[in-house]
Amino acid sequence: MRTIDQLKQIKADFTAKRQNKDKVRVIIGMGTCGISAGAGPVFEIIKDAVDRYELDNIEVHPTGCIGMCTYEPIVEVKEPGKPTVTYIHVDSKKAEEIAKTHLKGGKPIAEYSVGGNLGSLEEMKFYQKQKRVALRNCGVIDPEIIEEYIYKDGYMALAKALNEMTPSQVIEEVKKSGLRGRGGGGFPTGMKWSFAAPNEADQKYVICNADEGDPGAFMDRSVLEGDPHAVLEAMAIAGYAIGATKGFIYVRAEYPVAVERLNIAIGQAKKMGVLGKNIMGSGFDFDIEIRLGAGAFVCGEETALIASIEGFRGMSRNKPPFPANKGLWGKPTIINNVETLANVAQIIMKGSNWFRSFGTAKSPGTKVFALGGKINNTGLVEVPMGVTLREVIYDIGDGCPNNKKFKAVQTGGPSGGCITTENLDTPIDFDNLVAIGSMMGSGGMIVMDEDSCMVDIARFFLDFTADESCGKCTPCREGTKRMHEILDRLTGGEGRPEDLTTLKELATNIKETALCGLGQTAPNPVLSTMNHFPEEYEAHANERRCPAGVCKSLIRYEIQDNCRGCTLCFRSCPVQAISGKIKEQHVIDTSICTKCGICMSVCKFNAIKKF
Repeated sequence: MRTIDQLKQIKADFTAKRQNKDKVRVIIGMGTCGISAGAGPVFEIIKDAVDRYELDNIEVHPTGCIGMCTYEPIVEVKEPGKPTVTYIHVDSKKAEEIAKTHLKGGKPIAEYSVGGNLGSLEEMKFYQKQKRVALRNCGVIDPEIIEEYIYKDGYMALAKALNEMTPSQVIEEVKKSGLRGRGGGGFPTGMKWSFAAPNEADQKYVICNADEGDPGAFMDRSVLEGDPHAVLEAMAIAGYAIGATKGFIYVRAEYPVAVERLNIAIGQAKKMGVLGKNIMGSGFDFDIEIRLGAGAFVCGEETALIASIEGFRGMSRNKPPFPANKGLWGKPTIINNVETLANVAQIIMKGSNWFRSFGTAKSPGTKVFALGGKINNTGLVEVPMGVTLREVIYDIGDGCPNNKKFKAVQTGGPSGGCITTENLDTPIDFDNLVAIGSMMGSGGMIVMDEDSCMVDIARFFLDFTADESCGKCTPCREGTKRMHEILDRLTGGEGRPEDLTTLKELATNIKETALCGLGQTAPNPVLSTMNHFPEEYEAHANERRCPAGVCKSLIRYEIQDNCRGCTLCFRSCPVQAISGKIKEQHVIDTSICTKCGICMSVCKFNAIKKF
């Protein structure tokens, strides 16, 4: 068991170690994004080189997602008294050179660094409008060393709650902060806790919902990988507030790095005495277990998640009763998602007024977004609520690649809707996004440019939700399939004018009659794209034409009169659909053309057009 004084001493000792002027820290982004880009070999090469060169003054540490996934693998060299040098797109060859030339020889390599001028990521435009609260430690600390978390004031909020606050005071502080659930619904967190606290029971539970299933979303995964102790501390605080002694983290098995680091963190926290029996001598007990999900999107819905933990098939049930009254195994239960919990410790430490000092009146604090799609700067972004979509997409994301025009952004994943240029100056918060036909969701933000087909985008999301339906209620089970069939017809060249009326009627009925949030929001991408881009739907249904030239069944390639007969297209066609003589105009046989577009890409005379 550790006391508060012992935690403070650990922080003091670690601070002295960090301030050692002879120590150099090398930080390597080892979140899933970095690992998939090749950070694993980079880490091993640099670590082996440090040992080989006997560089005793250099520490090499993994960290979580640094944020700018576009630049992975990322290596940061932090020398006391000197600006941080950030190396980007580091491969095995660069890693060896960095170790030899910079770490051993003391000469930074400008050409491998940000901007080619020994810059750091913090100087980039990408970070200028961000404010990191939930992500404050991600990309900063080594998530596998508990002392690094304590060095950043970790577990001090839990100590404050246990020693200076009553459970009701903790709930009241979270209430006053205005923290709303970051998992999609935006329900006030403190209010949810207050519903569970007065319920008498021999056992209560706290569940962390880490079943992040939205396509393109990776916020929760990154927090778990980069700052797992923040979630553990918040769950313990929530347990103290409502009188729960047991917590579960429900995380999908597809997140092996997050699961590994959570297991390490739980073991360390128990050994340190900040989890388990009689935490910090307070008399409060709280323990946490991990439960792995099989990747069912519906288990992001709280009652389906509870069913899964209990060992049943993940299917939603009617509410009430709500989990705060009758949840896991019939006991009072609160469920918060990862990002929501990542804010809790700082609210307790710094106070509700601090949290309300940024964001908007109805949506205080920040929101983390996974910025992806047709955008130059993909990555993890945390901004104060109230920042506009234009600022996120252009100032942080740097617009669409190849100077393409922005067309729309999908927020809220398959549960959200498309937002177009006319609403780019909308301040981002829960209520504003709903007002323009979308929603916050968990934080996925997928950008589309002028080459995107909005009917095909809607089909993509319906394919996902129809497949992920648990099948319990008829509107979702049958209705999403029928909608997907219509969208398949429209994008497959078999659309009919009456399809548009049927599609809208189906979407409206499903939205009003489905049992849970999955079915109720599944029609959103269809309704929003039909509302903003009716001409694209009409072209698919009435003219059997795809204006964006995306739907293969609705496009054709033709060789124009300016063909020089160079035969390059003929030689490049994988199915021999092109014929013609040298120096004469060639012809495409549309009956065997696979519409791969290779001919158009290799033509040097712009003689092949797509219609």
